[in-house]
Amino acid sequence: MAILQSTRSSSIGLVFPGQGSQSVGMGRVLVEAHPSIRSLYEEASSVLGYDIAALCFEGPVERLNLTEYTQPALLVSSIAALHAFEPLGITPVAVAGHSLGEYSALVAAGGVTYREAVAIVQKRGRYMAEAVPPGTGLVAALLGLAADVVREVCREASTVGVVAAANFNSPGQVVIAGEKAAVERAIELAKAKGCKKAIPLPVSVPVHTPLMQKAADRLAGDLATITWSDLKMPLINNAEARAFTKASDIQASLVRQLSSSVLWEDSVKAMAAMGVTTFVEVGPGTVLSGLIKRILPDAVTMNVNDPKSLEATRAAFSA
Repeated sequence: MAILQSTRSSSIGLVFPGQGSQSVGMGRVLVEAHPSIRSLYEEASSVLGYDIAALCFEGPVERLNLTEYTQPALLVSSIAALHAFEPLGITPVAVAGHSLGEYSALVAAGGVTYREAVAIVQKRGRYMAEAVPPGTGLVAALLGLAADVVREVCREASTVGVVAAANFNSPGQVVIAGEKAAVERAIELAKAKGCKKAIPLPVSVPVHTPLMQKAADRLAGDLATITWSDLKMPLINNAEARAFTKASDIQASLVRQLSSSVLWEDSVKAMAAMGVTTFVEVGPGTVLSGLIKRILPDAVTMNVNDPKSLEATRAAFSA
């Protein structure tokens, strides 16, 4: 499957969303406007054993928000958007994805086949869900605190249970995750230290914390069975915000990712240092575009998730 064949150079980076960007109805109008994309949903359904198009387009939201289903749904929706974007002929300077979105970025960069990515994220989601008993974890975004203060809050709250900084998303926005009581205690401490707002997130498991080590160990075995390819363009990874192009680096990075913080702010800055001035968010929502504008106020952000946004992006590149 050819992805992003080069027709011109650019200063464009592609970014792919992760959990929290899902919504019932995602991808529907894009498929209606580009019927050939439906084959991606059909192929994924044959791998997953259920109708992924029905889940994305119709829900129910309760099932869509369960991590085992969220992850394949977002991957399929993002790659569908990528295929709608592909005819523009843009060659990105680099790609990156937020957590689950890193797998979409790897498909875009040619590191793994679409079919293998669908299969592995289904397992990833299942392992994550099974690593922590239902209802015992919590994920929340803290707004208005510096990263060091959030780390301090998590250390203090760890007397109650496991809690860690899961995502360093942008200046003043850090996501924490862990055992429910510990996260709730961290939120209390954060508010006492000036946190402007704490927002519970629709993520069913505390990913990117030590609680995911068991899932990471299980995932490592499956990742080892995949044939990885060198990348056609650099991937900025989540765990260290480093640029990878070699197949030999991918597998270990994805294992580390599951129990490590997502260094999104550093990843965006790394892409900018490589010459990226325009970021195109490919897939559901515009969460990453908002984060990027907070990290790099002068950056140009675009998105592709429906016919209207696709046309606006096409028009901008044609200007």
